[in-house]
Amino acid sequence: MARCPICGEALKWEELIEQMLTLKNFSELLANKGVFISAFEEFVFMCPHCEEEFYGRHLDIKEAEKIFELLNDFKGGIDYENKKVKLKLTNLLALDMMLEEWDKRVKR
Repeated sequence: MARCPICGEALKWEELIEQMLTLKNFSELLANKGVFISAFEEFVFMCPHCEEEFYGRHLDIKEAEKIFELLNDFKGGIDYENKKVKLKLTNLLALDMMLEEWDKRVKR
């Protein structure tokens, strides 16, 4: 799961995405994975623990790609008016990763 590249504390994906909701074109970013990842890598996040800033490129891009997919799978998961993510993205990501691992083990 995502960790602050500065202090090492665990980060919640829903809080990271809420920071990105300040982008005026955020909903448009969800139309194209490449555009979303590019914006994610260049976005400056703030750690809620140490309050230091860092670029998204310092986080796991594979996780960011899965978050993109989850946001597109659950279209009503963002309240754009109040700039809140209604989904527990961190939990959904963990579940998705567990299911992928399970599939790999079952196929062996």
